Amino acid sequence: MSDKGRIIRVAGPVVGAVGLPFPRLYDVVRVGHLGLIGEVIRLAGDRTTIQVYEETAGLRLGEPVISTGQPLVVQLGPGLLGQIYDGLQRPLTRLSEISGQFIERGVDAFPLATDVSWLFTPRVQVGDAVGPGDVLGVVPETPVIEHRVMVPVGVRGRVSAIADGPLTVRDVTAVVDTGSGRAHEIRLVQTWPVRQPRPVQAKLDADEPLITGTRVIDAFFPVAKGGAAIIPGGFGTGKTVVEQSLARWSDVDVVIYVGCGERGNEIADVLEEFPQSIDPYTGEPLMTRTVLIANTSNMPVAAREASIYTGITIAEYYRDMGYDVLLLADSTSRWGEALREISGRLEEIPGEEGYPAYLAARLSEFYERAGRVRCLGTDRDTPGGNATPRIGSLTLVGAVSPPGGDFSEPVTQGSMRVAGAFWALSYELSRRRHFPAISWTQSYSLDLLKRWYSRHVARDWSDLVGEAIALLQRADELEEIVQLVGPEALSDSEHLLLMIAQMIREGFLHQSAFEGEDRYCPLEKTYWMLKAFITFYHRGRQMLEDGQGLEAVRALPARAALARLKEEPAESAATSIKALVDELVEEQA
Repeated sequence: MSDKGRIIRVAGPVVGAVGLPFPRLYDVVRVGHLGLIGEVIRLAGDRTTIQVYEETAGLRLGEPVISTGQPLVVQLGPGLLGQIYDGLQRPLTRLSEISGQFIERGVDAFPLATDVSWLFTPRVQVGDAVGPGDVLGVVPETPVIEHRVMVPVGVRGRVSAIADGPLTVRDVTAVVDTGSGRAHEIRLVQTWPVRQPRPVQAKLDADEPLITGTRVIDAFFPVAKGGAAIIPGGFGTGKTVVEQSLARWSDVDVVIYVGCGERGNEIADVLEEFPQSIDPYTGEPLMTRTVLIANTSNMPVAAREASIYTGITIAEYYRDMGYDVLLLADSTSRWGEALREISGRLEEIPGEEGYPAYLAARLSEFYERAGRVRCLGTDRDTPGGNATPRIGSLTLVGAVSPPGGDFSEPVTQGSMRVAGAFWALSYELSRRRHFPAISWTQSYSLDLLKRWYSRHVARDWSDLVGEAIALLQRADELEEIVQLVGPEALSDSEHLLLMIAQMIREGFLHQSAFEGEDRYCPLEKTYWMLKAFITFYHRGRQMLEDGQGLEAVRALPARAALARLKEEPAESAATSIKALVDELVEEQA
């Protein structure tokens, strides 16, 4: 056995714990006397290459390597929400109780509490025909999330027994007669391989936006519920704050936060912030609908890749229950670095900037697991009731940390090819303390959501957004001219455009994640704020055409009122802003 970092090569057969003479590709193995967790990543003749998810220092020749006969899997069942796991779904709280603050190598614990009783209420009865995805019963996992116990994939038949009452995760909830006298016992806990997407009945069009409460996203660059977005930006541009705002305010049922190789202080901030935060929609702690997967940069590199798959498999599980799920991956750049390091140690031919040639394919496979779907199986309100289908969605938002903010690097470019929304964070905006620092010139959204906004918000929504973006882009061009030849070269109409662009930047796009009234902006308020700024611009152009000077436009009382729109309470904002718009329209007429 040779040891090179955390990639080890084993000469000769690996002993199988279940009688397998050789492991299969991607099987999990236990390495050495400490039982370090590893995964088979290459089989070549009598040599087995294993990536070990723990520190391999101290391994000696002759130590045993035992195959578990299973791929890397996660345990799925009630009790996931509110937990903090590492990238291999080991419960960090439980591990700290076993080994203290510094987790020892080889220590493991079952991801779900085995001594907790869950009140199981059946939704089917004996004799009912069931198939994959059908809901057998429900468990009140948290005050806000009802856990739906589903028939595993590949099981079909008639219910021959069904439980009712308190159960632990290891107890049998139902027995399904699959035919020919064979019975399948279904427990509260189920397993699923992390690298295999969970099947669905059909993928649906993602035609509804994910409402985030962040104006620049909801108005200018929305992402569809069931879509994918990336947040590229250099150090200090505010990726973590944007992700925490998304986790708190997005209109989803479940949030999965994956810290994939992030700095320890940032993960520590998340671990402190989330348990103390209150869910604005339910009044319960935010952790009642959140799963945290903490994998810091000082942990083994190989575990970064595993953490991404662990998080998205848990997200798919809750999506299959019919919930809207948001997965936040921070950051996929660290995942790409892990792939690069593992590929280098395997002596594979490198691609651009040393990344493996299959980087783009891996990114595509990951982002394509997002979507709005018709779930497998059906649900019943009561045993014997009508069976109804379930619709669920998984929205994926990945942060990217390109070195020096260079968006041309491979991870950013590979992510751009598969993401529907691109929220580029700007160094320049962050230096000016403009947050969120999402650039309106570099960002874009490819999701077709105009029809939804037209139906549910206002018919002129798209027109207002298009005009505002055009104003901002034209203002950037004019500012370059001003820097070259001075402001005297501009006409009054161009000075007016610069003034309006500045008002939109400061009064609409700038949004504090910490101010009480400004940290969340409902769609109705967002619409009327944008309409007020555009109406003021039209009023100013009319005044210039009538021969009034730019100073008269600056002196309009509405200008000061526009600067205070962010502070308007959400309950009364639409009414008061609408009155301001009506006043401007009357003056213009």
